[in-house]
Amino acid sequence: MTPEALPVGRRRTVAVLVLFVATFMDLLDTTIVNVALPAIQEDLHATPSQLEWIVSGYVLAFATVLITMGRLGDLYGRKRIFLIGVVGFTVASGVAAFAPTADVLVISRIVQGLFAATMVPQVLSIVQVLYSPKDRAGVLGAFGAVTGLAAVAGPLLSGILVTHDVAGLEWRSIFVINLPIGVLLAIGGWFLIPETKSHHRTYLDFPGVVLSSAALFLIVFGLIEGRPKDWAWGIWAVMVLGGILLLAFIVYQRRAEAAGRTPLVPPSLFRDRGYTAGSFTSLAFFGSIGAYFFVVTLYLQLGLHFSPINSALATLPFSIGAFLASGACVPLVDKLGKGLVTIGLVMFTSAVAWTAQTISHHGDSLAKWDLLGPMFLGGAGLAFSAIPLIDVSLANIDIKHAGAASGVLGTFQQVGGALLLAVVGVVFFQTVGAGLSSQDWRDGVLHGLLVPGIGLGVGALASLLLPTVEAVRHHKELAEKAAEEEYQQEIEAL
Repeated sequence: MTPEALPVGRRRTVAVLVLFVATFMDLLDTTIVNVALPAIQEDLHATPSQLEWIVSGYVLAFATVLITMGRLGDLYGRKRIFLIGVVGFTVASGVAAFAPTADVLVISRIVQGLFAATMVPQVLSIVQVLYSPKDRAGVLGAFGAVTGLAAVAGPLLSGILVTHDVAGLEWRSIFVINLPIGVLLAIGGWFLIPETKSHHRTYLDFPGVVLSSAALFLIVFGLIEGRPKDWAWGIWAVMVLGGILLLAFIVYQRRAEAAGRTPLVPPSLFRDRGYTAGSFTSLAFFGSIGAYFFVVTLYLQLGLHFSPINSALATLPFSIGAFLASGACVPLVDKLGKGLVTIGLVMFTSAVAWTAQTISHHGDSLAKWDLLGPMFLGGAGLAFSAIPLIDVSLANIDIKHAGAASGVLGTFQQVGGALLLAVVGVVFFQTVGAGLSSQDWRDGVLHGLLVPGIGLGVGALASLLLPTVEAVRHHKELAEKAAEEEYQQEIEAL
């Protein structure tokens, strides 16, 4: 392909729309399943651990292959890998939609996560070829709006589909909806998206992927399966083995980098205190989000018998708060830097405490609008933290390593989601026990909320070690210059 063959005008706009819809579909499937969990439990007789796997299996699979799939796109063609991801995700959605057992649903969710991680990294890489740096602001702004809209739409759409039993599919409709969208995306992507590759030499760290995937799986498996198996010695052995493999992964990464290869997670990145703080903050922060909604959603439906739509409406102010605050905080990044991240984390931590106080105060008489205040505050806090976090975390990183560093941060976010969900599941279901009364469920959610509360508090403390505002501004200037050079090199390489 020559530069002249790149789509322009309306064709380019439609191509970007295809990419954004794919991103929307991934984000939707990350959030849409929470509201449907009680319906899934009733229909498939799913155990508490299976409910955890339905959520954490997706994000764990996504985390373990995210960086590698991005590199595969650079090496073999971003369009090709994107389409493989779309087709695989659609097929996995079909299997999930008609899963006869909870185990089949868990496996299909893991496969969904793998293929989501296959298509998602290609999106911004393709956008960066289609648009020059000076033309990207509007496109990236629209991308942010898409992510915000997905956060709002996921729980609400799930509530509507499950409550109204659309087409008699009950909870299965949340996966069926992906099928026509996936088919249209595959057709649109085939005809509209140009094929591009990176002009840089790319190394695929498959041994690193195997070691990290096995380590994380074993640790999360132990946390999720430990309680129902009464923490037998075999569970502890599995987690110890996971820890050993994690150490082996770290050693291998150091040797790979010393040998001049590109490891999955370059250890040299963590020599910078600010980046290490950003990675830890990302893990704690994004992990706390999933843990928070997991216990609140289950409590509302199983403890208080909210309908799926009322449960979704109770949490909707969170998404609205995040959506409204996102626009307000963009101009504050250059002025406040890490201070904005800390403020957001403190707001979210306060929202978790407020949620616990509200649930405890109202007891069985809790109404969906009683959570409006803490949900809105938590959503605003999420936006204040999430939007600047990556830019601030990368402020001390050499520009030539920024891409790899950004991918590692994304992986930490997903790993945090899987780990803290596993931990909150242990606390929540251990406290609920047989769940014979609403008080059992209330005790469960109040104990469970300690996990995201502590996670966010620790994240807020870590954020104090992030790079300074001056470093963020300087890095932004260098990044803009490097983006222009990278764009020219990509175009010349076509």
